[in-house]
Amino acid sequence: MDRTEFYSSQAGRIVDAPRSSRARFAIGDVVTHKRHDFRGVVFDIDPVYANSEEWYEQIPEGQRPRRDQPFYHLLAENDESSYVAYVSQQNLLMDRDGGPIDHPQVAQLFEEFRGGRYRLRRALTH
Repeated sequence: MDRTEFYSSQAGRIVDAPRSSRARFAIGDVVTHKRHDFRGVVFDIDPVYANSEEWYEQIPEGQRPRRDQPFYHLLAENDESSYVAYVSQQNLLMDRDGGPIDHPQVAQLFEEFRGGRYRLRRALTH
């Protein structure tokens, strides 16, 4: 399999990843967590786990996701707060609610919400 490397500032190291991975969700998609009561909008995608070892070790051993799958950075919300989440693909579903996300940073990254997804600000695309 063809591989590539990228630097992860969260992990503080170079991460080895497949050159092509199959991300189920795209930037701007609204998703919900399978086990925890929160939803969020995808604002970045890592092709494989690219966070710190400390963060990974904090996940209970029986619930730790595989490292060799896409991980998503989300502007997330639940009934109590808004925050940034880092979630494995295996733990996400497309959101069925269909409504926008009430997160204070949404307007910084996205222009509009239409058809159940957000459009990234043009200034942030390459």
